[in-house]
Amino acid sequence: MAESKIPYKIYLDEHEMPTKWYNLRADMKNKPAPLMNPGTHQPMTAEELGAVFCEELVQQEMDNTTPFFDIPDEIQRFYKMYRPSPVVRAYCLEEKLQTPAKIYYKFEGNNTSGSHKLNSAIAQAYYAKKQGLKGVTTETGAGQWGTALSMACSYLDLDCKVYMVKVSYEQKPFRREVMRTYGASVTPSPSDTTNVGRKILAEHPGTTGSLGCAISEAVEVAVSNPGYRYVLGSVLNQVLLHQSVIGLESKIALDKYGVKPDVIIGCAGGGSNLGGLIAPFMGEKLRGEADYRIVAVEPASCPSFTRGVFAYDFCDTGMVCPLAKMYTLGSDFIPAPNHAGGLRYHGMSPVLSQLYHDGYMEAVSVPQTSVFEAAEQFARVEGILPAPESSHAIRVAIDEALKCKETGEEKTILFGLTGTGYFDMVAFEKFHEGKMDDYIPTDEELKAYADKLPKVD
Repeated sequence: MAESKIPYKIYLDEHEMPTKWYNLRADMKNKPAPLMNPGTHQPMTAEELGAVFCEELVQQEMDNTTPFFDIPDEIQRFYKMYRPSPVVRAYCLEEKLQTPAKIYYKFEGNNTSGSHKLNSAIAQAYYAKKQGLKGVTTETGAGQWGTALSMACSYLDLDCKVYMVKVSYEQKPFRREVMRTYGASVTPSPSDTTNVGRKILAEHPGTTGSLGCAISEAVEVAVSNPGYRYVLGSVLNQVLLHQSVIGLESKIALDKYGVKPDVIIGCAGGGSNLGGLIAPFMGEKLRGEADYRIVAVEPASCPSFTRGVFAYDFCDTGMVCPLAKMYTLGSDFIPAPNHAGGLRYHGMSPVLSQLYHDGYMEAVSVPQTSVFEAAEQFARVEGILPAPESSHAIRVAIDEALKCKETGEEKTILFGLTGTGYFDMVAFEKFHEGKMDDYIPTDEELKAYADKLPKVD
């Protein structure tokens, strides 16, 4: 289709929305390693996982062969409140950069929670309700996941207990209050309300927390309260399955106009939005039907892919969760307090870790001041204030576009804009006032954490 015919925003009709989630694992030759029981070092059984997670979510977690899962009608109806989300041609950014590259982004901020997290939150809440549970517990970093889950639980009349990373709890009071508006209880983590929280506080006095800490507390509360289960906003196979709607919609929209991306870029913390965005494209790559360059972007202050170890590790700081084989910095790694984004997890999705290990995708880390420079540049020309997490992808998308300017190549770039940054103004304030630095952990620091990894044969 002619260049001038491609609109600024490509929307799908309701009847074009995906009705099935795509399970990327079905097309992987090397499947992600199973979750491991930390006591026996044997793969976790469905019964063991069922003590922590909802029953149907356990089945989704363990299924490596079914390529598609039907999206239940009730979830489809909920999706239609804010989906399909647009694929946007960044004409203004292209013009500002004077690049021959064509830049597209999938915008997931058009919902009340402000991010892509709602795609999985409603699914997990639905299965909890279907199981007859009273409520769920969870962790949240920057607050997008906690906000999304609070909204989903409110919709389905479920109780929601959120453990929020302490530094974000303090920096983002408005995100906290949105969760409370939806009826959730929000506790800064680590806290003195759980055994594992008290233990972490004793070992790390004054700590600002991490997702690993918050996960430990949420799991403890779930397993010690009848009628509750724990739900997670990233990392797990089931979450990437639900988030595949992002990539499926992206591909349908681009196919309508004959657009094939050369480079696909996503920010990477635990892997939910990146895994969702790349799912159908990676599927084509695995099946040998097409090729794409896929780039994961992570913060230099929490570089799981680029400086981590591919090994079994605890999913949480308190070491109460199963072991996952993933790229990890060590379960007790806690990013610097000045780390601005929600990408604070020590590990990476086992699915994405296996794909990265097998060479199907690449990864880069970027310092956060350059990330906020990109966020500001994007906001000024595209009219959206992006979330700090998404701005990692924006940074690399701009860098790729500038390379095209130097070489004259007309590459097509697609990146994920996971949500908006309007609750992240403390971070933007630090950036504008020159109070944000680029702390990067040393090799010695990372080695000390890596040396503590559990020994699994």
